[in-house]
Amino acid sequence: MNENNRNMILAVVLSMIVLFGWQYFVAGPQLEQAQQEAAQQQAAESADIAAPVAETGAAGEAPSGTSDIVSFESREAALAASDRVAIDTGALSGSINLTGARIDDLHLLRYQETTDPDSPTITLLSPAGSPEPYYLEQGWVAPANTDVALPDAGTEWTVEEGETLTAETPVTLVWDNGEGLVFRRTISVDENYMFSVEQSVENTTGGDVALYPYSRVARLYTPYTQNFFILHEGPIGVLGDANLIEMTYQNLRDEGSRDVASTGGWLGFTDKYWATAIVPNQDEAVNARFFHSTRSNGGEDYRANFVSESAVIVPAGGTGVHTSLAFAGAKVESIIDSYEQGFGIRQFELLIDWGWFHFITKPMFLVIRFLHQILGNFGLAILAVTVIIKAIFFPLANKSYASMANMRRVQPKMKEIQEKYKDDRTAQQQAMMELYKTEKINPIAGCWPILIQIPVFFSLYKVLFVTIEMRHAPFFGWIQDLAAPDPTHIFNLFGLLPYDPTMVPVIGAFLGIGIWPVIMGITMWVQMRLNPPPTDPTQAAIFAWMPIIFTFMLGTFPAGLVIYWAWNNFLSIVQQWVIMKRHGVEVDLFGNIVASFKRKKPNAAE
Repeated sequence: MNENNRNMILAVVLSMIVLFGWQYFVAGPQLEQAQQEAAQQQAAESADIAAPVAETGAAGEAPSGTSDIVSFESREAALAASDRVAIDTGALSGSINLTGARIDDLHLLRYQETTDPDSPTITLLSPAGSPEPYYLEQGWVAPANTDVALPDAGTEWTVEEGETLTAETPVTLVWDNGEGLVFRRTISVDENYMFSVEQSVENTTGGDVALYPYSRVARLYTPYTQNFFILHEGPIGVLGDANLIEMTYQNLRDEGSRDVASTGGWLGFTDKYWATAIVPNQDEAVNARFFHSTRSNGGEDYRANFVSESAVIVPAGGTGVHTSLAFAGAKVESIIDSYEQGFGIRQFELLIDWGWFHFITKPMFLVIRFLHQILGNFGLAILAVTVIIKAIFFPLANKSYASMANMRRVQPKMKEIQEKYKDDRTAQQQAMMELYKTEKINPIAGCWPILIQIPVFFSLYKVLFVTIEMRHAPFFGWIQDLAAPDPTHIFNLFGLLPYDPTMVPVIGAFLGIGIWPVIMGITMWVQMRLNPPPTDPTQAAIFAWMPIIFTFMLGTFPAGLVIYWAWNNFLSIVQQWVIMKRHGVEVDLFGNIVASFKRKKPNAAE
């Protein structure tokens, strides 16, 4: 292996070290800081919930949507403080608050907090006054300089039709303002996570009334986020000429507000696996706004809302109607895609963060999901997709390993050149290049199998990290969540010693090494032993330490990714062995392993 080859390998290794080093030394501390801030924020929210600063009530803007908020000790106490209409579908449970007609109590029945099937289901929405208020609401805005009694956050609605909101039975709420206007709100929901809200106004006055409909998502606390560069969490939307808008909560705090004029589109808040989004009619011109304010108690108030640019004219003796959609649920790719296609929602697929390399990441996910439907296990699907990728790149790998075999074959000639020109590096390199040309050898061909793995590795990492389908997906044995690290730890003898290695100060983040990372490291080490130990000390050091470094690096990565890497290494070992044998190269794996443990005698000239 010449100097160019060595430099190529060194560049790849350093690139991987920089990539994973970022996670350990930058993303890790940021994640810990975010956890602390989230805990402090939650404590503040629990202690004192106050009304947020209101937005102006000008025409075309949504009102603040809040009255004085009473603080409750718990979420259960906040729910019990008002009358409610139950929500009960196969995917959702919760209730609609008759005070304000808000959807502010929602559980995702298909998902638990942990892999324990008896653990609580995911709580998505919670009422104002609870420790983590998060809700959907709709309403009307009156034109400037008009005096119309409109329903607000404190309005007490009554049930006109429907006892429980299900996928088959909508619920209609009604409120009479006592001044000739009767407001109705009919809420329906499908079998998954899309709500449809029809607002109507019956006008019994003697004149026409103009009103602007609005819809809002309100989040009155700062949620915990992964704070990792490959995943977006926070305000999000597809609006106007700006198209995709992604902001962090810090961005929104710094800006205060961001207004976008749009026709159609959508906006809301996204978490890693869950999201809320409000969706106007896709041919409707709206003024959309992301807004932040600080409440009197120091707590945060984040909102995403849109207001229609065109007023709904309610004629005297007639009725005006407006309908919008609201998504609240899990970011399941098939469901999100069905909403994009079924409702024509512009680029609704971007609610899932496929990233800049979505052209690799999403197809990777679709293939894995297809294989899962056949094999019934996402772990087996990952193993199968690895075989498929190996087959696709077999011609390139075959050429690379063949070149490596030829390099082995001309090894004696290379040593002769090194001895002949040991004092003239330039002449040595020229002679090497002439030898490569004569023997038709590409000296960097052996690096292609390594380089090919990088985009595949990243896309699989992204799939495991962002898709809810991988969340809590079991493999076999002790791996019950492919999206989480291997839960075993070799540094406490797999639980025999009564301590958690990851809690060790300073180095704890590096000690979460389970069985699968060790298997991966061993397969990587064996693969490198297919070739004799390099004579160059730098190369020898890289080859010796690379499996150890990668074992510690991948120890905290999702188990599915480590299983992929170990399986890929095994397939590469078999593939390289067969190809080298076909080219007449003897593979002395056992001898190479023994030689790697022998200390090289220092050169007398050194």
